[in-house]
Amino acid sequence: MNKDHKDKVRSIRIIGGTWRSRKIDFANDPLIRPTPSRIRETLFNWLQYSVRDARCLEPYAGSGILSLEALSRGARHITVIDHSVSAIRQIAQNLESIAADETRYDCIHHNAYEWIKQQNQARWDIIFLDPPFHSQELKQILPLIDQRQLIAPDGFVYIETAYPISQDDIPDAWQIHRKKNAAKVHYCLCRERATSR
Repeated sequence: MNKDHKDKVRSIRIIGGTWRSRKIDFANDPLIRPTPSRIRETLFNWLQYSVRDARCLEPYAGSGILSLEALSRGARHITVIDHSVSAIRQIAQNLESIAADETRYDCIHHNAYEWIKQQNQARWDIIFLDPPFHSQELKQILPLIDQRQLIAPDGFVYIETAYPISQDDIPDAWQIHRKKNAAKVHYCLCRERATSR
């Protein structure tokens, strides 16, 4: 593989909503692993009555495809965060290329854990969590999100991992609402228990 080919960005398509079938590029970083279309279809079927007007947070944005899918389907606002400058720059370029309303998104270059640690008043309706596989970041970020009470009433947390998620892996105040796996990807949708606060 020559260097010119290696440095090229990769691409993926939005599968639903206003920008359905639009191709977006993402940085050619081995840590960026966009959620496959099959899983996105299942996830947004689960969320079909909750996405419109939702405020969404994606702390490990990577390609940003989950937030872009949400925005395409009528989310009110998305906040995408990534520690990679190239990843955030590419997401911003994608949002500009599809003519997304600038008031409906924030692209932030930051460490996910450190950024969330600074939040104590914001609430999100949907939080997408897809940290690098085989990292320990999920174990750190889940209790922090719970402690900061970042989930809005009736909100959801989506988790995507390389291993099955059980009730023991999530904060006591949450419950697994839906879960599934596709090949080596395990994913679930969590929400707060009705009597947790």
